[in-house]
Amino acid sequence: MDTGTLDPGSATRLLESAAPDLGSALGGQFGVAHAWTVGLCALFVLVTLAVTIRARRTTKGAVDFYAGGRGFSSTQNGLALTGDYLSAASFLGIAGMIALQGYDGFLYSIGFLVAWLLVLPMAQLMRNTGRFTMADLPAFRMRRMRVRLACTVSTVTVCVFYLVAQMVGAGALVSVLLGLHDGGTFLGLSAGQARTGAIVLVGVLMIVYVMYGGMKAATWLQIIKAVVLLSATGLLTVMVLALYSFDPRALLSGAAEASGHGQAFLEPGLRFGVEVPGEAAQTFFNKMDLISLGLALVLGTVALPHILIRFYTVTDGRAARSSVNRTIVMVGAFYLMTLALGFGAAAIVGSERIMSLDPSGNSAVPMLAEELGRLTAGPVGAAVLLALISAVALATILAVIASLTLASSSSIAHDLFGHILMWGRPRESQEVSVARFSACVIGAISIALAVQAQAQNVAFLVGLAFAIAAAANLPVIVLTMFWRRFNTKGVEWGIYGGLSTTLLLMLFSPVMSGKTDPVTGENLSMLPAWIDIQFFPMENPALVAVPVGFACAVIGSLLSPERNSARFTELRVRSLTGWGADRD
Repeated sequence: MDTGTLDPGSATRLLESAAPDLGSALGGQFGVAHAWTVGLCALFVLVTLAVTIRARRTTKGAVDFYAGGRGFSSTQNGLALTGDYLSAASFLGIAGMIALQGYDGFLYSIGFLVAWLLVLPMAQLMRNTGRFTMADLPAFRMRRMRVRLACTVSTVTVCVFYLVAQMVGAGALVSVLLGLHDGGTFLGLSAGQARTGAIVLVGVLMIVYVMYGGMKAATWLQIIKAVVLLSATGLLTVMVLALYSFDPRALLSGAAEASGHGQAFLEPGLRFGVEVPGEAAQTFFNKMDLISLGLALVLGTVALPHILIRFYTVTDGRAARSSVNRTIVMVGAFYLMTLALGFGAAAIVGSERIMSLDPSGNSAVPMLAEELGRLTAGPVGAAVLLALISAVALATILAVIASLTLASSSSIAHDLFGHILMWGRPRESQEVSVARFSACVIGAISIALAVQAQAQNVAFLVGLAFAIAAAANLPVIVLTMFWRRFNTKGVEWGIYGGLSTTLLLMLFSPVMSGKTDPVTGENLSMLPAWIDIQFFPMENPALVAVPVGFACAVIGSLLSPERNSARFTELRVRSLTGWGADRD
C-alpha cells in the first residue's frame, strides 16, 4: 500500500520540513507558536493522565481492564471507535493528498468510509460471540490452545508494525514542538538525540495509559481525542467555507485554478491508475495496485485488533451495532470535511507552496490553519491556530498507540498466558498483572524498534498492518461464523498463510527495493539502491494476499478430519442472541 500519506509518522514530518519557513512567515512570532503548541500538548497530556488515574481506581478485574467494565454507552463507544480510527494520517495525510491530487486524494476517504459499511453487520455478531479478544471467536469452536497461539501471533504482529510507525511519527512531532529542526539544539541535545528522547517519552506515556487505566482510560482518551479532532476539523471547515461565502462551487473552482492542473484536478487520474504511454504492463499493474489498495483499506479495517476489541466495551450486541452506526455518521462527516480542508489548502495556500515544504502534502492542513489564522487575527491568530492543529496531531497519535498497545497486551495475557500457559484456569489478578507487564514489554520493544527506525521511511508499515489484518484475520473471522466445516487446521493455515504471504510480497515489492524516481533517478525504496530483490510489481499486496489467506484457510480445513458441527450450531445461536458470551 502506498502509505506515504497514510502513515501517521510520515504525516508528522510536515512540522519539521515547515519549521524554518514558518518562523519567517509569522514575522518573528515563531516562538509564540511553539509556546502555544507546547502548552496545548501539555494540557492534553495532563488531562489524559488525570483520566487514567481516575480509571485506575475503578479497574479491578479482567472485565474492567479488557473491556472497560462493559459500561460504556453506544454513543460513548461510537466516539471511541471514531477516535481509534481517525489518526493523524486521516487528519493530515488525506487532506494533503486532496490538496495535491484533487479527486484522486479523496479515494482514500472513500475507502476508509466504505470499510465501516462492512464493520456494521459484523459488530453485533462479534460482540455476541466473543469476550475480550479476536481469538475468543474461533476458540469457542476449536482446539483452543493452537487457535489462540495463531491469533496472538497475528494480533501482536499487526499492532507492533502499526505502533512503530506511529511512534516514529510521534517522535518527529514532539522534537519539533521543542523548537528543533535541522541544526537546532535543545538543552545541549542535537535534533536526533532529542527525537530519540521524544520517542521514549511518548512510549512511556503509552505504557502508563495502558498499565494503569486499561480499557477505561483508553476509551476516555479516544473520546477526548475524537471530540477535539472533530471540533478542530469543523472549525477549519467553517473558516474555509466562509471565505467562499459557503459556496462549494467557488471553492472547487479556486482549488482547480490554483492547483496548476485546471479541470483535471477535479477528475480522476492524477495519482491512481495512471496510464503510462507505451507501457501496457505498467499501466495494468498501476490499475491493479489501486484495486489492491482499496481492498486493504476496506477489508483490513474490519479485522484490525484494536477496532475489534472495542465491540466488547458495551453491554450487548445491539449496543455494539448502535456504536458503529454513530461511528459511520461521525467518520462520514469527518471525511466530508477533509474535502473542504484539502481543496481549501489548494485554493488558499497553493499546491506549489505546499510541495515546496513537503512533497507528500502533509503540510497542507497546518499551512492552511496558519493562513486562516493570519487572515482572521493576524500573526497571533496564525500562531494560535497552528498550535491547535499541532496539538491535535499529537493527540491523535497518543490515542492510537494506547489502543494498539492495549490490543496486543490483552491478546498476550488473555490468550497466551490465560488459555495456553495456564490451561484456561488463571486467576483474574494474575491475568491482569500479566496484561500490565505485557504492555511494558510491548512498549519497550516498540520504543527500541522506533528508535532504530527513526531515520527510515516507515510509511509502508501502516499499509502492511492493514494488509495482514485483511489476509490473516478476516478469513478466520468470516469462516468461523459462517462455515460449518471450518476447523483448527483451517485457522492455523489461514492466519500463518495470510501473514507470511503478505510479509513476503511486501519484502519483494517496490516498497523495499527497485523503485526509483523516473526523472531524478533517486532511490525511493527502503533498502539501499544497490539492493534490488523486487519481483512483485505492486506496492499493495492485499489483492494477492487476501485470496491466498482465504484459500489456505479452506484447504487446511478440508485436509483435516476434525468436525465441530454442534459447536458451530451453538455459535450461530450465540451470534444472534449473545447468550453465554460473557461467561466463557
